[in-house]
Amino acid sequence: MVHELMEDRRTFIRVATVIFALVALLHLSRILLGWGVAVYTWEVPFWVSWVAILVSGYLAYAGYKLQR
Repeated sequence: MVHELMEDRRTFIRVATVIFALVALLHLSRILLGWGVAVYTWEVPFWVSWVAILVSGYLAYAGYKLQR
């Protein structure tokens, strides 16, 4: 039972790490390629992507370190 819980935890950390890394890469791609994003009539500024890169990049890094 404990072994199964540990495996579930490891799987969760791996999946979360990959998702956060993909989010960071997509925001970086948005900045480098100049993709615009609009929510209804609001044009999302690029500084939002910089913040998202920092946050999701850190979470991906932290998840990677937890796997070790």
